[in-house]
Amino acid sequence: MAHSIEDLAARLQALEDKEEIRLLKSRYLRACDLKQPEAVRDCFLPRGVRIAYQGFPVFTGRDAFVATYESMACNGGVYDIHHATNWDISLTGPDEARGLWSLNFRTILTGPRHVTRLGVEYDDIYCREDGRWWIAESVSRVTSILTEQINEDGSLTVLASGEPTAA
Repeated sequence: MAHSIEDLAARLQALEDKEEIRLLKSRYLRACDLKQPEAVRDCFLPRGVRIAYQGFPVFTGRDAFVATYESMACNGGVYDIHHATNWDISLTGPDEARGLWSLNFRTILTGPRHVTRLGVEYDDIYCREDGRWWIAESVSRVTSILTEQINEDGSLTVLASGEPTAA
């Protein structure tokens, strides 16, 4: 089957766009783990963004979201790991895309001596402006939870497991 130069160029551009979006999501998750609020902010569209993570208020601006992130995660004794897999990116227009991701999240809170692991599904919308891709909307839904208390003797007590409570 012969492909025209235009067809091959379009297919190559689609691959490059999907890779840029994949790297954008990776940058965001890594910045969250490394406690880099400015890098987190720089992943989201400067205006008109919507962030709706289960258990949190809906944010309609990246600054309010980053302020909440900083207050919760950028303090001593909070250690996070975000590992996203199973990405499914669909280009929905020349400068728009949708991404579905599965997230394996873990947070260690040394103060209360808790470890929480979450299964999370992301549904994101991306847009390209000024030659780069941005997260324009990010919605998450928690699919599973395991929270453990680390007791003084090092043993673990399960505090929550299974399906998350409705939020």
